[in-house]
Amino acid sequence: MKVETVDLDLAPLVAAFGRRLHAAGVPVTPERSARFAAALTLTQPVSRTRLYWTARAVLLSDAAQANAFDQVFFSVFGSRVDGPPPADERREPAPADDRPATPARDRASAPGSDVAPGGATPPSGETTQDVPIPVAAADEERLRAKRFDALEPGELAQIYVLMARLKVATPTRLTRRAERRRRGERIDLRRTLRGALRTGGDPIGLAHRRRRVVRRRLVLLCDISGSMEPYARAYLQFLTCAGRDAEAFVFATRLTRVTRALATRSPERALQRAAAAAPDWSSGTRIGEALRAFTDRYGRRGMARGAVIVILSDGWERGDPALVGREMARLSRLAHRIVWVNPRVSAAGFAPRAGGMLAALPYIDALVSGHSLDALTEVADAIAGADRVVAVPEPEEETWKTATPVPGSSVPMPYGRPA
Repeated sequence: MKVETVDLDLAPLVAAFGRRLHAAGVPVTPERSARFAAALTLTQPVSRTRLYWTARAVLLSDAAQANAFDQVFFSVFGSRVDGPPPADERREPAPADDRPATPARDRASAPGSDVAPGGATPPSGETTQDVPIPVAAADEERLRAKRFDALEPGELAQIYVLMARLKVATPTRLTRRAERRRRGERIDLRRTLRGALRTGGDPIGLAHRRRRVVRRRLVLLCDISGSMEPYARAYLQFLTCAGRDAEAFVFATRLTRVTRALATRSPERALQRAAAAAPDWSSGTRIGEALRAFTDRYGRRGMARGAVIVILSDGWERGDPALVGREMARLSRLAHRIVWVNPRVSAAGFAPRAGGMLAALPYIDALVSGHSLDALTEVADAIAGADRVVAVPEPEEETWKTATPVPGSSVPMPYGRPA
């Protein structure tokens, strides 16, 4: 038998149903509720199935909202549990479906299946059975293990989102300036005497101060030669997440400061500005001359004093390796810590054979690979002063003597940074 048509005021019904959906997380606006009322007037839903699909077609804008919609709909218009309907809600069965049978339709018609009224397929496409589905590796896991030189242009932007989660914290240091502290290590005489004026000259309360504790400056020197250009892009992007006090320099055949070029929220724009500021992008490598320019122009003026220096390079030097040794010795006397990032360290059986790398080894505190996003955690630990660094085998004595002699002497430099 057919359901008798009853004249109802649709406005209160549709408005109440829309409020229930909005409270459940479905973004139903008054405009959609008005369109739903107009659709009910046109379709004349004589069954709960037709009412369901009419409401779903008008009120939903995303398939992810189907679960919340189903819960609200069946709580308002009746349960979806199979079984004979009550006497006052009996209606004619839905017409037979003469479409060819499919596995999904067979599961929907089985007893105990989670289906919509009238034998329709569940709105969310889910069943009550747990079926194991093979899932491929997530994009995040794949990007974490992928080398920076193998990244595609679109993946570099995705890497930036993951880089923002890393916390880069340099070691702390005491400054010469003092700040107010209730339990400071020294008495602030000026503040104590000023306070004594309010009590007739008697210093009732003692003011204290202590030296300020701040983070050390982070300085990044990036090799932008042809072999290191993909890694330089990733690390310049990583430096934008390191904080405002970080300084960035790039070098190939000359040294260029790109700190201001990176001062933007857009990583793509920052890389474009950095590439435009460096005329020698993707050219040769002169590490020694770049280190000398940095120490002469910026290091001795205070930028390198007590700072953490991060050098990104594979160590291939077109000039004299002895110059790299001399400039690294000068830089080590100014800096608090020197971290060398060489992507070649991740290769099996790595040994330092490049002349620039050999000359720099005695003066670095940590040598890490940093070739991927997972390896960036080692870089962050090395910057913070952790002991987890890659152990590098000591080169042979003959190669060591010929590649890195002490300036002005024929005695080879000892392995390890001098005290």
